[in-house]
Amino acid sequence: MKYIILYTILISSLLFACGNKNQTSAVNQDKTEAIENKIFVPVTTCYMGSMGKDSFHLKVETFENVVTGSLAYLFYEKDQQRGTFEGKFSSDTLWADYTYSSEGQTSIRQIAFLFKDGKAIEGYGDMEEKDGRMVFKRAGDLQFGSGLKLNEVPCEN
Repeated sequence: MKYIILYTILISSLLFACGNKNQTSAVNQDKTEAIENKIFVPVTTCYMGSMGKDSFHLKVETFENVVTGSLAYLFYEKDQQRGTFEGKFSSDTLWADYTYSSEGQTSIRQIAFLFKDGKAIEGYGDMEEKDGRMVFKRAGDLQFGSGLKLNEVPCEN
């Protein structure tokens, strides 16, 4: 009788363990499929600013490996620039290629924004043309103090 009870317990344990293995495998399969089909939702932050009658809008969408967004320079009674950018953060500075339209022409130029204390501060420096786009001559020479300063604002839908 003692052996029958031990045998029953042993068989039950083995069957239970096999059942859990299949269940665990199914859970791991579901997790793998969820990761493969994952839709990455960016962290979105918006900024606005003005200088006189000119206004500026910046929308930053930060994904895991890339930063995208839109940037608009809305100059009063002058040609406006509206476009999108794609780049990466290096510490607290965004480096990106900005593709924009102005005067009916599409152009690409490098942009840099320093993010500090709820502000996005645009970097300025000497630029040159390389491979069909304008880029900063020396990234280390960029000035962030006297240029465009945008304040963080709630994003509009």
